[in-house]
Amino acid sequence: MNRRDLMLLLGGAMIAARELHAQQKAMPVVGFVGISWPALYESRLDTFRQGLSEIGRVEGQNLKLEYRWAEDRYDRLPALAAELVGRKVDVIVATASPAALAAKSATQTIPIVFVAVADPVAVGLAASLARPGGNITGISVMAIELIPKRLELLSELVPQAKVIALLVNPNNSYTERIIADAQEAARAKDVALQILKAWVETEIDSAFASLNQTEARALLVGADPFVANRPEQLVALATRYAVPAISESREFAELGGLMSYGPSITDTYRRAGNYAGKILNGTKPADLPVQQPTTFELVVNLKTAKELGLTVPPSILARATEVIE
Repeated sequence: MNRRDLMLLLGGAMIAARELHAQQKAMPVVGFVGISWPALYESRLDTFRQGLSEIGRVEGQNLKLEYRWAEDRYDRLPALAAELVGRKVDVIVATASPAALAAKSATQTIPIVFVAVADPVAVGLAASLARPGGNITGISVMAIELIPKRLELLSELVPQAKVIALLVNPNNSYTERIIADAQEAARAKDVALQILKAWVETEIDSAFASLNQTEARALLVGADPFVANRPEQLVALATRYAVPAISESREFAELGGLMSYGPSITDTYRRAGNYAGKILNGTKPADLPVQQPTTFELVVNLKTAKELGLTVPPSILARATEVIE
């Protein structure tokens, strides 16, 4: 190979490298902030990617995803959000209120899509559901509004329970409202409410252990990501203490808990993927109203009911979206 051919070859290689670099740089990046551990989000991320693909955005082809995990240490969220802002990602997707609030504090320009937030207006994430305003929008889960319905279902399935325990996270900004709504629902069903509080895993253990010292004969798991995102621990404890319990988490019933009722979390993440894709394609967050769930799942574990000596009323079975036998 002569010198001229070598120079042409090197020049061509440099041009190709520059074009490849430009393509890589042009590929938009979505930063995903999870409040818990990666394993919890495996199925949720599958439907999130599905939502993106429905808008024409496919990871590795015309989109890159970067993940940050708080591993249940909410104090890490501001730094994780700031890190993604420093990376100049194109969109931030934040799970639950703590991550969404951290992202909002970190940037007023990068679009933010929150997912699985109970009441975005109450915590200051959105001006209203119809017009969220600013650089943020997302998907609400109506977790608090469903607390009375869960208590009603639990009371219907365990009519002998004249005292029902409510497990809450005292550091959740919604806790006072959760307790107030649960107390009103308890009065309507003529049952008393016992409040149990837990902020760390060991306190969840202690809360269940304390049931032996109370008259509570059933347990309502409050709407809180820290508590609800521990279905394995909750099921193990409910089984050990033989307590009928209901949670918002579908995984709770699937793993052996008595019952769950709440919005389809996988559908929620799919729609969050839709929103992230639309924003990447040019839609402004302020033009996307906050969505509320339209699909709700009532899952009843008949095997667990039998082990607890309970007969599931036909009225509940008729409403169940899934019955586990």
